[in-house]
Amino acid sequence: MNRFVQLHFLTSYAPSNLNRDDLGRPKTAMFGGTLRLRVSSQSLKRAWRTSDVFSRELEGKIGTRTKEFGNIVYRELSKALSKEKAHEIARKVAGAFGKVADDSGESFDKRRRIEQLAHLTPGEMKELEKLARRLTVEERGPSSDELDALVSTAAGAVDIALFGRMLAAKPRFNVEAAAQVAHALSVHKVAIEDDYFTAVDDLNRGEEDMGAGHVGTQEFAAALLYHYVCVDREKLARNLGGDQALAGKTLGALVKACLTVAPIGKQASFGSTARASFALVEKGDHQPRSLSVAFLEHARVAKHDETLLSTAISCLRSTRSKLEKVYEEPTHSAELDATAGEGSITELVRFVSEA
Repeated sequence: MNRFVQLHFLTSYAPSNLNRDDLGRPKTAMFGGTLRLRVSSQSLKRAWRTSDVFSRELEGKIGTRTKEFGNIVYRELSKALSKEKAHEIARKVAGAFGKVADDSGESFDKRRRIEQLAHLTPGEMKELEKLARRLTVEERGPSSDELDALVSTAAGAVDIALFGRMLAAKPRFNVEAAAQVAHALSVHKVAIEDDYFTAVDDLNRGEEDMGAGHVGTQEFAAALLYHYVCVDREKLARNLGGDQALAGKTLGALVKACLTVAPIGKQASFGSTARASFALVEKGDHQPRSLSVAFLEHARVAKHDETLLSTAISCLRSTRSKLEKVYEEPTHSAELDATAGEGSITELVRFVSEA
């Protein structure tokens, strides 16, 4: 069956700030006793599921994650009902997806929002819109049966099937994620640097004030990142209602997104878009495992004819080979190596799509 699909890839980023902490600094982690650059799994999953790759490859199969269900319904209801009545009914409908904000002290828009994000499939969104139209025509509030029917299964949304969802108001419709996404870590130790910058006022002719119109700093780092993603193919197909063809198509789109899409943090300032330089895909039935141990000792160039990237590739290959040998768990694999011009993304997509 080749139940588990594991993707290991290396992507090099020039100076950038892809994923910031609460102070605006690039996120980091201590690993192997040294400071590493980190990009959170949440940031990566958000970038992939909202990418043009997913939109193009999986059109009509992507969910909507929002707090705004009450306002979606309100816009329809307010066409025929008074604002007060439409507001009251919209809050009841929103309550089907989570706890609604207190009905006081905030703007009307905020008082129709739920407190936590909820993720709905395209089919569930259509049911929500149909209910809003029906309530508008019939000028009434929703029944309990109608509210219960708004949430069903995740079968229509590949991003929910991959990354899961939690509905506090309807926990029986929670979905366990089929994909495990590790935080990306630099394979080498890293230093966070400061960029001191100024902006010039275009209308300042220097007649009185020669100073800058604005002075600021932003922090950045450059790194070669190791990424690890594991997908349980059986769980993915189960989350998609048993649709094996869609599961295969979803895996192919995920591989494309992983290798070509980066988080968009500070892109205008750094232009840090990049492609993965190396990818190793494995599939098999053995217990999955990351290869991050390959970089527990931070990578460094040892020979004059090596680069940091070639060293990292060698570390990955060597670590995988040794783990397979001692645990006697061989897996099928395929590679893409942009440094050598070997392999292709089309071949990788075909490899992961086939069970």
